[in-house]
Amino acid sequence: QVQLVESGGGLVQPGGSLRLSCAASERTFSSYTMGWFRQAPGKEREFVATISRRGDNTYYADSVKGRFTISRDSAKNTVYLQMNSLKPEDTAVYYCAARSTGTLSTTGRRYDYWGQGTQVTVSS
Repeated sequence: QVQLVESGGGLVQPGGSLRLSCAASERTFSSYTMGWFRQAPGKEREFVATISRRGDNTYYADSVKGRFTISRDSAKNTVYLQMNSLKPEDTAVYYCAARSTGTLSTTGRRYDYWGQGTQVTVSS
């Protein structure tokens, strides 16, 4: 059982930056493909970004491509989401997720473990 704890959310002005972190309890963290998803009020959860086990392959939603960067540090059992040039439409609860198979996926139901989420609000 992998426990995931997100942090780093908050209130930021449009155009600002935030870095989200997701710490995993599992010592075999490097065996999991990791992803970030988000859910805005009244909307369905949507895919944001995913990163391979070794961190050498990433994939992004079109809406965040060029602004967000996903990365991971296996020594710290942590995955990050660097968010730049934030827009009001990025406002959502952000969740990290772990997938026990090696392929990247943009589909939430294919992830096995989820964190509790961290709120990101972009507003002036």
